Amino acid sequence: MDSTARGTVEMTAAMVILGTIGWFVVMSGEAIMDVVFWRCAFGAITLLIICAALGLLRGRLSLRIIVIAALGGAAIVINWLLLFSSFSRASISIATAVYNTQPFMLVGFGSLFFSERLTLTKLAWLGIAFAGLLLIVQGSPDAGSDAGPNTGNVGTDYFIGIAMALGAAFFWAVAAIVTKKLKGTPPHLIALIQVCVGVVILAPFADLSHLPADVWSWSMLATLGVVHTGLMYILMYGAIQKLPTYLQGSLSFIYPVVAILVDVVAFGHRLHPAQMVGGAAILVAAAGMNLGWTLWKSKTPAESTQAIK
Repeated sequence: MDSTARGTVEMTAAMVILGTIGWFVVMSGEAIMDVVFWRCAFGAITLLIICAALGLLRGRLSLRIIVIAALGGAAIVINWLLLFSSFSRASISIATAVYNTQPFMLVGFGSLFFSERLTLTKLAWLGIAFAGLLLIVQGSPDAGSDAGPNTGNVGTDYFIGIAMALGAAFFWAVAAIVTKKLKGTPPHLIALIQVCVGVVILAPFADLSHLPADVWSWSMLATLGVVHTGLMYILMYGAIQKLPTYLQGSLSFIYPVVAILVDVVAFGHRLHPAQMVGGAAILVAAAGMNLGWTLWKSKTPAESTQAIK
């Protein structure tokens, strides 16, 4: 198997794993604060073993790396808290679709803080995503109200869930911007620092006096840390090193597709037509932004000259 094929398999596996995360969060039966704490705890143990095995703990850490990675870690923790909380209010499908506005948050930050040019094409994709978001918000909030444990209450809870998913996307973009400052630092090491920060931040708020009492809950929490954090990072970062950017961007959309399928199959949630169109608009716009698609054919120099004549 050549490098590209292996990277494709790794990225696909990583995105499939990520797409199932909502099911494990819901089925753990634990409070979201506790879920995120244990994800960080089990993830930290897993990544510590990985980093030690790869020799990443020797001579690579500095105060600058720790501080910057810690800031990104705080953003990641808030990201997880908001995203996981949105599942029970707006459903996994809706929350995942709204969460995929991440690229537009990142473009906004790039324009504000790094003087990156905001092109007409990017604005067009942003407009399409915004229209999709409006369709989702205006969709009936009682969609799938009998669809299972992940489905939120009608009314206010639905809109709070959408707001939480948007907030999660925002903090993901914050973490991505902060992490850009650590170019050259092994990503496994960055991830280790981030989950360790999560353990420290959440320890005072997690309910450690009432631990999960059954094997099922512990298995859900351990899987979130070991598989959805440790293994997923290994697969994803391994794939990123092997794949061209366009292929990375294409395969990343396996995640929302799997998440929506899990929501339908496991919980029986069905989106209303307007919500389906809105979710599709956001995903297409995000794909266009990530992959550099254009919405119109640019004129060749010859065509421009003829137009002038």
